Amino acid sequence: MTEHSVQTRQATTTKKGWTLSAVLGAIAFASSLFASPAPAEAVALDNVLNEQIVMIPAVSGSQVVQLETTVFKPPGDGPFPLVVMNHGKALGNPRLQNRDRFVVLSREFVKRGYAVAIPMRQGFSKSTGDYIDRGCDMTEHGYSQAQDLQSTLDYLRSQPWIDNTRIVVAGQSYGGLTAVAFGTRQYPGVKGLINFAGGLKMHGGSCHWQESLVQAFSNYGARSALPSLWFYGENDHHFGPELAARMHNAYVQAGGNAKLVAYGPFRKDAHGMSASRDGVKVWWPETEQFLKNIGMPTDVVLALNDEVKIPATEYASIDNIDAIPYLQGSAREQYKVFLTKSLPRAFAVSSTGSWSWAEEGDDPVEQVLADCQKNSSQPCKLYAVDNNVVWVPDQQPVNGSGTAIAATANTSTVAGN
Repeated sequence: MTEHSVQTRQATTTKKGWTLSAVLGAIAFASSLFASPAPAEAVALDNVLNEQIVMIPAVSGSQVVQLETTVFKPPGDGPFPLVVMNHGKALGNPRLQNRDRFVVLSREFVKRGYAVAIPMRQGFSKSTGDYIDRGCDMTEHGYSQAQDLQSTLDYLRSQPWIDNTRIVVAGQSYGGLTAVAFGTRQYPGVKGLINFAGGLKMHGGSCHWQESLVQAFSNYGARSALPSLWFYGENDHHFGPELAARMHNAYVQAGGNAKLVAYGPFRKDAHGMSASRDGVKVWWPETEQFLKNIGMPTDVVLALNDEVKIPATEYASIDNIDAIPYLQGSAREQYKVFLTKSLPRAFAVSSTGSWSWAEEGDDPVEQVLADCQKNSSQPCKLYAVDNNVVWVPDQQPVNGSGTAIAATANTSTVAGN
């Protein structure tokens, strides 16, 4: 999973968890945004990246399930080359994970003319169906998850805006395992695989999960001819350098085609590198060359505006803890914790005393507003972003693009991993 840190509190109740992203703002429902034999409901979101959510139908045994899928694409009718990015798994119930967006990575591909799809697999977030735990059998974990990936591609390849001859499949953590497992299917139009810290870590029990992972990659390498690019960092807390090298060697020795990029330490945990703005300089140069080698485009064709910066105000200095409105009890101590966190980061508060901070991840601004709002009957507002106080007294609530939104919009939240 692409992880970031979030902490939220309402009055005297503290909740801490791992999530990815959420979307605040007015949600406009649109019909017929995607042509499909089985029409799927689409939701229009971010205008800059043409972000939409579509529920993709997929067959699971004797039933049809719906996969909550985020789509980013350039303006126009296409057809666009496609990147399918696959998500990881956090601890706990998969249904409680937030919708993954991979905004940083998606921007890099959209501005080069790609459409990007991020499907939530069965049992995750708003996707229906059930997640099936394959226990210690890592090979089956990958194969099982790859079935939902194939259902997503079957749907997307039928869309007129997709160039179904130019497809790249990528994934992070559990999604990286999924992507590499999918490579064994010899799916038409898929030119290559990108694996960001792929694998699945087991917690507790007697499972020898590291050995099972090595065996899984050996099994996949014996059945795949697709070129692949792998990224594992020195301080990855899930899959360290020794395990990454073993998985890569097993894959290659079995016949697989993979280049391992074993880069150095990245922030506090390299496992989340692909979700960080600073991670682009780690993964893009190697990815650019990889894409050229497999005949995929790399030139920038769309001038995206820089991410909107929420302006600083003169309300207070960033380290003036006493100036923050509404905080009660030990909440100001949590603001001190926030000040120790890495950039990007954000802190939000509401008049009910609810608060939340977030760091890293797809978009900590959107995340912190969504998490704060879960515990507040009144609108949450941004207090600080990165190293700046952005608080405006009596302001309207503001979404992540810097746009004021109506207070009632906070009740219409699309959330999920």
